[in-house]
Amino acid sequence: MSSHLSPGDCVAQSFHTGYCTSKNNPAVRDAQLNWVCGCCGALRPRYKRLVDNIFPEDPEDGLVKSNMEKLTFYALSAPEKLDRIGAYLSERLSRDVARHRYGYVCIAMEALDQLLMACHCQSINLFVESFLKMVRKLLESDKPSLQILGTNSFVKFANIEEDTPSYHRSYDFFVSRFSEMCHSSYEDPDIRTNIRMAGIRGLQGVVRKTVNDELQANIWDPQHMDKIVPSLLFNLQSEEGTESRSPSPLQASEKEKESPVELTERCFRELLGRAAFGNIKSAVTPVLMHLDNHSLWEGKSFAVRCFKIIMYSIQSQHSHLVIQQLLGHLDANSKNSATVRAGIVEVLLEAAAIAASGSVGPTVLEVFNTLLKQLRLSVDYELTGSYDGSTNIGTKIIKAHEERQLQEAVIRTIGSFANTLPTYQRSEVMLFIMGKIPVPGVSLTLPSSDSGPEVTRMIQIMLLKSLVQVTAGFQTTNMLTALPSSFLEPLLSFSLTEDPEIRLLVLEILLSLIDRHENRPKFSKISIVSDISVLKLKVDKCSRQDNLFMKKHGQQLYRHIYLNCKEESSAKEHYETLFALLGLLSVELANEEVVVDLIRLALALQDLALSTDEALPTYNRCAVHALAAAYLNLICQLTTVPAFCQHIHEVIEVRRKEKPHLLPEDVFVQKPKLPSSLDKVDGDVLFLQSKITEVLGGSGYNTERLATPYVPQYTDEDRLSKRKSIGETISIQMDVESRNSPEKKERTPAEEITFETLKNAIVDSVGMEEQERERRRQVVEKFQKAPFEEIAAHCGARATMLQSKLNQIFEITIRPPPSPSGTISSGYGQTQSRSVPIYEMKFPDLCVY
Repeated sequence: MSSHLSPGDCVAQSFHTGYCTSKNNPAVRDAQLNWVCGCCGALRPRYKRLVDNIFPEDPEDGLVKSNMEKLTFYALSAPEKLDRIGAYLSERLSRDVARHRYGYVCIAMEALDQLLMACHCQSINLFVESFLKMVRKLLESDKPSLQILGTNSFVKFANIEEDTPSYHRSYDFFVSRFSEMCHSSYEDPDIRTNIRMAGIRGLQGVVRKTVNDELQANIWDPQHMDKIVPSLLFNLQSEEGTESRSPSPLQASEKEKESPVELTERCFRELLGRAAFGNIKSAVTPVLMHLDNHSLWEGKSFAVRCFKIIMYSIQSQHSHLVIQQLLGHLDANSKNSATVRAGIVEVLLEAAAIAASGSVGPTVLEVFNTLLKQLRLSVDYELTGSYDGSTNIGTKIIKAHEERQLQEAVIRTIGSFANTLPTYQRSEVMLFIMGKIPVPGVSLTLPSSDSGPEVTRMIQIMLLKSLVQVTAGFQTTNMLTALPSSFLEPLLSFSLTEDPEIRLLVLEILLSLIDRHENRPKFSKISIVSDISVLKLKVDKCSRQDNLFMKKHGQQLYRHIYLNCKEESSAKEHYETLFALLGLLSVELANEEVVVDLIRLALALQDLALSTDEALPTYNRCAVHALAAAYLNLICQLTTVPAFCQHIHEVIEVRRKEKPHLLPEDVFVQKPKLPSSLDKVDGDVLFLQSKITEVLGGSGYNTERLATPYVPQYTDEDRLSKRKSIGETISIQMDVESRNSPEKKERTPAEEITFETLKNAIVDSVGMEEQERERRRQVVEKFQKAPFEEIAAHCGARATMLQSKLNQIFEITIRPPPSPSGTISSGYGQTQSRSVPIYEMKFPDLCVY
């Protein structure tokens, strides 16, 4: 009976027999089913037959396109079969890789790519798992060609937008593998370049696939960014000297696409462009770590290039986050070498230039506070020679010239930040910096307890240089609001110090603040200009705010100009700056009253040069004469009074013939020719106040005011500003305390009151009343008719006397209580009593009521 069975019946019978014998063993049953289907192609599943048909007999013939179309149509018709198709293709690819049949491997990947591009259905997730498994198999291979093939397929997959999310897919392996490919050290340079470029494209694909999918693993986690960012920077650094492109680079050409550096830059820009507010720190921190680990701050060029890419790529409203991170990194490297700190500061400088106006955000003062802190630390390091302030030799050698380069870089960065701020914020920054400067006699706070006068002087100079940068190009319509007394008064106090460099910096700051029409360069040189129209000065009508500013601060400015001319240490630069200041006051803030005061000031300078009471050197006397002549020549042409101009020009001509050393052309030169002394300076070589009063009075100017000589007021500010160190302040304070101590005062005898004394008091009461009425009348008459300067000087003297008395009272009242601590050291070999306010003293109960 069995001999007449057909082959199919035999197979069926055998299958039935085997199934019956192994129905309790599923593994054996499946193996038998596969064996049976493998023996007979007609019984194989259709998807397997369609997959097998796309592979030709000779792999060099490539994919069978007609059969591939059938497979694609089948996959679209039966999407539930996609996962089985993917699993079968994965099985074939693994077998072909193991057997080194790379032609069939390429065909399998091409088929997978086409299926991915064609099938966008809900079932694609399971197919993707098989696809990623195959890509992983290729990336694990030692063959560069397979690695590149797998990367290309992954990039195609990354560009597909999936309709449904995946909750369980992981890209950790791909981040690690692509990062490793970016650091490839293959022997053949061409193959090495191709592998690195494949790694860069792979990282770009991972970012595209995960950055916008909230259900995927967070690509901004440190474990991923610490691999991605250093890999990109490693390839970006492989070609030095390539400048960063514009914020929105054009599409790169084919030749540029072949360069790993250009590809890396595009990938880095794309990564940063996708960073949201909370992810900026995650992207920038690995950059800082990479620059630290590879000592790339010192070269500056690469670090600057990296942060140019960052600042151009991120969203503009996030710029302040990058700046904030750089400031924190600068603080963290406070005790690193000066070259490293200078590199970070240079990067800050470039970042500030790129940041849009006002983008520094709410951390404006924090920025300047950090920079000023670094400036002070650098000064300490330079003068002490160590990072901990001790005299011991540290492990790091501090180079003074590197610290000075760092200080200049910090000052430039402060100016760059200030230029991005609006006017009102720049005014706040000016006040902030001024509050950091140790003012003599006012602010005795120094950077460290061991700091001496040289450290204080250096800090003053550095902070004033910072103010010069901040005020450069400063323009405002309302000078009173922009320059309050809280800023101008401490600034002007520095113009009276004995240090010529500090005085010059103060004058430069004043010039920047007053110059609002760019007239400063036209007064850069002191000279006698016959026609000032060649200077092309920009003169606007003085506004009401300017008039109020000069009424409030004019006398202070005149006084400081006068006192600066009295300084023996003033040099050519000081007189040139003073001339520029006088010129700017004349064209920027002058009304009729200011013009009169400036003329009186110029004549007072001439009297100063003639005075024998002042021990000025010959050069200074000639310089003051020349300064007064140059300024009167300028102001007479601005007033356009012919008689005034004629008198000034006549005196100048006489000086040219008889005493050329009183004119700027012979004084402010490289080698001035000066006489040994100035004993005989009189007659026609002097400007006459009476003549000027006469000619200007005819043009409507206040003759009474012109006829009154200018006399500057002397206040406590002069005494305080001359203190050069904290040691002098302490010695003055101790001297006052010892002089006012009750132990050293002589007791005045009590007045004896008798009958005659009382009788005389009653008789003289009528006469005393008449004398009091007469005294009051004289006071009223004096205030009605006396010149303003005389009244001001009288009131100032009374105020000074009152203040001195109050100081004496305060010094007597606030006494150091008996305490075990005794005295404290001032740091200069002297001792200072520990002053305690009276409200902090502990009194016995019987003394309190």
